[in-house]
Amino acid sequence: MGKSQETFNKKEKEKKRLKKRQDKEQKKEERKATAGKGQSLEELYAYVDDNGNITSTPPDPKKRREVNQEEIQIGVSRQAPPDPADLIRKGTVTFFNSSKGYGFIKDHESQESIFLHQNSSSGPIKENDQVTFEVEKGQKGLNAVKVKVIS
Repeated sequence: MGKSQETFNKKEKEKKRLKKRQDKEQKKEERKATAGKGQSLEELYAYVDDNGNITSTPPDPKKRREVNQEEIQIGVSRQAPPDPADLIRKGTVTFFNSSKGYGFIKDHESQESIFLHQNSSSGPIKENDQVTFEVEKGQKGLNAVKVKVIS
């Protein structure tokens, strides 16, 4: 007696393939049946009302209003250029290494520590000196520039 060439696994794969094909044909028939019942183009339109909600009714052209482009604010509002007198800060030198030429200033207003290099100062600087300075953004954070010792 000869053995059948079809194994159980082959039979199962063939059943799955036939089932998939039948499902596909059934979906195709359903699409054809419902295609005639589609919506018209006007029914597919969506409108946005004054409050930003999506509606199916078109807006009233009588309520239309003009918008000035300059009044629209996107992101951060425009700022006036800062007053040069406001840029000058006061602080105390908390640390200064005279051999390496750098140190840190503690700002009196914000209490933050700001890096100081001796090239940005107008004269010699020591620890605990009261100074005036301006702040500039550097590679690693804030840097003090135009540093002057208050006598």
